[in-house]
Amino acid sequence: MPDGVPPHGAPSVPHVPGALTRRRWLALGSSLPLGVAAWGGGALPAHALPARTLEFPRDHGSHPDLRTEWWYITGHAQAEGRLWGFQVTFFRSRVDGTQRLQSRFAARQLVFAHAAVTDVQGRRLYHDQRIARAGFGIAEAAEGDTAVHLRDWHLVRAAADAPGASRYTAQVQGSDFALDLRFDSTQPVLLQGRQGLSRKGPEAAQASYYYSQPQLAVAGTLTLGGRRRLVEAGSGRAWMDHEWSEALMHPDAVGWDWIGMNLDDGRALTAFHLRRQDGSTLWAGGSVRAAGEQAPQVFAHDAVTFTATRHWASGRSGARYPVQWQVQTPAGTFSVHALLDDQELDSQGSTGAIYWEGLSELRDAAGRAVGRGYLEMTGYAKRLRLG
Repeated sequence: MPDGVPPHGAPSVPHVPGALTRRRWLALGSSLPLGVAAWGGGALPAHALPARTLEFPRDHGSHPDLRTEWWYITGHAQAEGRLWGFQVTFFRSRVDGTQRLQSRFAARQLVFAHAAVTDVQGRRLYHDQRIARAGFGIAEAAEGDTAVHLRDWHLVRAAADAPGASRYTAQVQGSDFALDLRFDSTQPVLLQGRQGLSRKGPEAAQASYYYSQPQLAVAGTLTLGGRRRLVEAGSGRAWMDHEWSEALMHPDAVGWDWIGMNLDDGRALTAFHLRRQDGSTLWAGGSVRAAGEQAPQVFAHDAVTFTATRHWASGRSGARYPVQWQVQTPAGTFSVHALLDDQELDSQGSTGAIYWEGLSELRDAAGRAVGRGYLEMTGYAKRLRLG
């Protein structure tokens, strides 16, 4: 679509270079990632977040007092004997410059949504996105629990039978695909970082409140080309991240690499690093939690190492992505293998960036497949910038 033209009739938003990726929203602190701070004279400075006890179900909901927030579900499942990957992400962004305006039409909060499907056998990625200001029944992110919608896209959480358990329902109608999926928790909430306060850089302001729900059981349907496919019972696993922050990306960082992996033995593995221009690591972190455990083993910022072992070059953007990694952590050394090399997402027509995010396989040091999850890589086509 042309620059500055929002998708599907959404309210107009000024266009500047930037990426509609969940990690960039955290890193840039919604200052704003789509340039909307220009509406009211710029964003306020970020501050260090205090340690606090996360409370549920309240903290499943939105936190409009902080600048940026996202709910992110990725996973895989079998349908009609084929393997599929999927991603559903909702973002909320506070517009600093409009908070004191009295008009009911002032865009105080924006809601964005992004969804993708990977057809592993067909070697194809489908994706779509939405944007609108919150309010008027068009878009909203509820505060009491997870209930986010943007027109006909929805993500809702409900309490399940077991204490503290969750069921998420995601409904997406894209231009080339549709998702109607349910995700049931099989493990307790995983608090990332220090009891839910996760550092993202060397300065205290670079932090977020962050929890995950790994090992979600998957059910529902995927529709492509008008063909509705039923997810095979017990065939899928998903991962949910919810994160909110005031944090800003460190000026030396040009991008990052991140994995969220559900292991076959019930473990949940998170690892990430932020890269400088020369490819060296500025900051890293992550965690691992065993099945049946409440608390994860949290990795120190200098205890995780990403080493690229195979690259793929995009014929569209020219970017060269590491689609195979060796990841060393205190929990062991793993390798990450993209299940489809071309899982590059081009959002230049709306948010100006190109990045890679897709379904990948996790292998142990002996080369055995031990799990699946998602790999995200940013800053390879061009440095992430705010304007």
